[in-house]
Amino acid sequence: MPRAVTLIRSAALSDVAEYAYAATAPAEARLIFLAGACPLEKDGSTAAVGDHAGQAARCVENLRTALAAAGADLADVISTRVLVASTRQQDLVAAWQVVRDAFGEHDVPSTLMGVTVLGYADQLVEIEAVAAVLDD
Repeated sequence: MPRAVTLIRSAALSDVAEYAYAATAPAEARLIFLAGACPLEKDGSTAAVGDHAGQAARCVENLRTALAAAGADLADVISTRVLVASTRQQDLVAAWQVVRDAFGEHDVPSTLMGVTVLGYADQLVEIEAVAAVLDD
């Protein structure tokens, strides 16, 4: 099945970033706006308390589940925003590396942000995403 998302790179911008700088989807694509994927277990408890990478991994799992429910997968994501409750750059990088590895070659445009606090007890990471799919 053809994908709706086209990643765009620019030789005029730095190649240090581990993501495409832009992405497009055709007008006929169905957009999927996902709530922030949180590091919650099915029982509502927070996974991997105190572990930025562990929480990022659980967020990716939950993101995959939400995407599947909408008829999509990670390769259909057109952009992400990764929120990390920390003032330490190494914590942001630890979370980012998990997210980046999960997306593999589909290096969507992304924003990585340090924030003061997130919504659930002991929550350190949240991943927002938008996806685009072509329906049959």
